[in-house]
Amino acid sequence: MKIAFIGQQEFGKAVLEVFLARGDEVVGVFCVPEKAGARPDALRVAAQALHLPVFQFSSLKSSYAEQAMRDLHADIGVMAYVVQFAPQTFVNIPRCGTIQFHPSLLPRHRGPSSISWPIALGETRTGISIFRPTDGLDEGPLVLQKACDITPDETLGELYFNKLFPMGVAALLEAADLVTAGQHREQAQDESQASYEGWYHEEESRINWANHVDQVYNLIRACNPAPGAWTVLGDTRVWLYDCRKHPVRGFAGVRGKPGEIAGLTDSGLLINSHGGQIEVLKLKPEGGAKMNAAEFARERGLVTPAA
Repeated sequence: MKIAFIGQQEFGKAVLEVFLARGDEVVGVFCVPEKAGARPDALRVAAQALHLPVFQFSSLKSSYAEQAMRDLHADIGVMAYVVQFAPQTFVNIPRCGTIQFHPSLLPRHRGPSSISWPIALGETRTGISIFRPTDGLDEGPLVLQKACDITPDETLGELYFNKLFPMGVAALLEAADLVTAGQHREQAQDESQASYEGWYHEEESRINWANHVDQVYNLIRACNPAPGAWTVLGDTRVWLYDCRKHPVRGFAGVRGKPGEIAGLTDSGLLINSHGGQIEVLKLKPEGGAKMNAAEFARERGLVTPAA
C-alpha cells in the first residue's frame, strides 16, 4: 500500500520501519518542526536517511499541507504519535482516509498523558486504540483495540516500552491492512464512559505526603521516568524514581508524620505517608544526577545515626 505517514520520535520511527520492512511504500512523511536546540526528531532523521519526502509544516491546517497530501496520492494515512492538530480536510485526503494511534482504551483517558493517568489513578488495565481522527481530540470512531494489565509495581516507562509501544506498532499494521481491504468495522466511542485529562506536568507530579501511601506510590510510578515525581527534602528539590511501598499494618508501625523521613534501609530512604512508607531507592537532586537515595540522605545530614 502507499502510505502517507504522520508522526514523530522513536515510536513514529519504529512504525515507519515496520511498514517499510514488509514492502509497503511510504510516499511521504509529515513531522512537526523541531524547535531551535531541541533533540533531532528520530522519525525525521530516519526518513531523510531513507531519502523519503519529508514535510515539516508549522500547521497541518494550512493549504500547503493539504496540497502536499493530495500530491502524494496515498492509499491511507497513518498517524503514529502526533501532537499537531490534523483537520478533516487533511486526514480525509488519502483514498482510504487516515488511522491514528492512542495509548489508552478509548474513550477512557483521552488527552496527551494517557499513559500516566491510569497508573496514577491506580487502575489495573489499559491498552491501545486505533481510531479514525476527527476534529474532536481522540474522539473518532474506533477501528481496533488491544488491552493489557498494569501490574502493581509497573512504572510509566515499563508499561510503555514493554507493552504499549510494541502493541501499538503491531496494531497499526493490522488496522491499516483491515482498512485498505475494506474489512474493518468502525465503532462509535461510548461517551458515557469517556474521560479527558490534560498534560502530566510539574504541578501534577508534585508529591503530597499527606495523601495515602497508595496514591503517593501510584504517582511516583506514573511519573517514572518522566516528568519525575518531586518533593523537597531538607532544602533541596528532588525527583524520585525507583521506589518501594511498605504498608503499615498497625499503629505500632507508625514512625512519624507524613513527609518526615522515617529512616534508612540498606538500599534506600524511608519517607512517611498515611498508611505506610515509601522507600526511595533512586532520586535526582536539582542540578545533579540520579543517585542512591540513602547516600543522598547521609551526604545532606537528613538522618541521624540512630535513624
